[in-house]
Amino acid sequence: MDSLDFLDRNAELKSISSSFQAIFDRLLKTTQDVHQDPILRVAQPTEIPRLKEISTPGDAHDVSHAIEDAFAISDFRYRMNHPRCFSFVPSPVSPLSWIGDCLSSAFNSFAGSKLQGSGVAIVEQTLLQWLACKVGLPDTAGGVFVSGGSMANMTAMVLARECILRPGTENLGVAYLSDQTHHSVAKALRIIGIKRNQIRIIPTNSFFEMDVMALRGAIKADRDAGLLPFVIVGTCGTTNTGSIDPLAALAEVRDEEMIWLHVDGAFGASAALAATRSSVKNGLELADSISWDAHKWLFQTYSCSLILVRYKINLAKVFTNDGDYLRDALEDEEIPNFWNFGMELTRPSRAMKLWFTLRVLGVERIGHMIDRGFFLAEVAESQVRKMPDWEITSLASMAIVTFRYAPLGKSEEELDVLNAAISRHLIENNIEGVLTTKLRGRVVLRICSINPWLSGAEMVDVVEQISHAASLVSKG
Repeated sequence: MDSLDFLDRNAELKSISSSFQAIFDRLLKTTQDVHQDPILRVAQPTEIPRLKEISTPGDAHDVSHAIEDAFAISDFRYRMNHPRCFSFVPSPVSPLSWIGDCLSSAFNSFAGSKLQGSGVAIVEQTLLQWLACKVGLPDTAGGVFVSGGSMANMTAMVLARECILRPGTENLGVAYLSDQTHHSVAKALRIIGIKRNQIRIIPTNSFFEMDVMALRGAIKADRDAGLLPFVIVGTCGTTNTGSIDPLAALAEVRDEEMIWLHVDGAFGASAALAATRSSVKNGLELADSISWDAHKWLFQTYSCSLILVRYKINLAKVFTNDGDYLRDALEDEEIPNFWNFGMELTRPSRAMKLWFTLRVLGVERIGHMIDRGFFLAEVAESQVRKMPDWEITSLASMAIVTFRYAPLGKSEEELDVLNAAISRHLIENNIEGVLTTKLRGRVVLRICSINPWLSGAEMVDVVEQISHAASLVSKG
């Protein structure tokens, strides 16, 4: 049977076409005009059966019906682009990013080889070279776009292992992280065969930066024990406090020990594009590898990440594919085969949406949008300092500030409970998305203020609302 009767192609395309403009306008309103929306909406037990029902494949439905279902499903989310969402690293996505994503998905270019996607390969290579230049890496640098910071960090750990350790000595290798390093790094190390007892957690100083003296001591102790230090992981913009490790000092240790220096810049590397604050990234240029999440501070949709390396040849040495069926996709300098630079063979053109955003907005505007995050965190810190019974627990850094309600007469444990209750009150009453974290074992409130559409006056009000919530919670 060779009938195509079941494929009413023309009718399908007509239905999609008539829905497209309506979808576009509605998406703009739904995703950008969120001031009055709940910051967080989690599916309740009474709502789960309906979601399961529409999630189960079955009979065909009209496109408009499926669109309504999609909007209903997506209503249950943390609105990261809400102007009063300060949790995690809440990327306020530019609509240009998802438009670029739509274009990329529509063309469905295969971004693994030049044979199947030479256009997107050239864009990816050019963008990577430009970003490498922005952080100060040499002309030998290169990179690859990946699915997220976890994959970028894992790629870096594989490079460090393969470039530093001799075959058969992996069980002696030791990695050095700080107590503020993102958990994805330790996870990546375990996945690639580095056991927990091969990972050293180095303490941080009062500014939550890696203690270089402690690092040197740990490396010496491991060498004396016959072990093989192979990688130091610094951070440019920690998730907890936005702190930046002393990258130049870490590079000195790297040079002395002849090991690998990876910098997790998932959040903070974007400061390299800031209009007036880019100097905070100084030291990134000394790294052997850098992870970078464009879906954090470059206003991109999930997911859009990359890894940059000082010597791109190391990517090819470690990840080149030897499959015979790839023989027609020959490598050249102008149009690379990106499947030779990372773990993925099948890969979408993740670079296109970032390129599209930069193409429309321009570098200067993006830079000022990044600057605003620094400014807003400084406004928040200044306002907290004016309030009695509050203390700053980490200075404003990279758009992050942490603080704590600490009235006299309360034990540390009582203050932990109180600050956690303040956060719950703010979220449950749809006032602000301010979550807690722990610093030195104590619960603190944390603001990550990278939404460029929030004014300084609004940030003052944000802090005042937190203070008001503290008063209400304290009274029970």
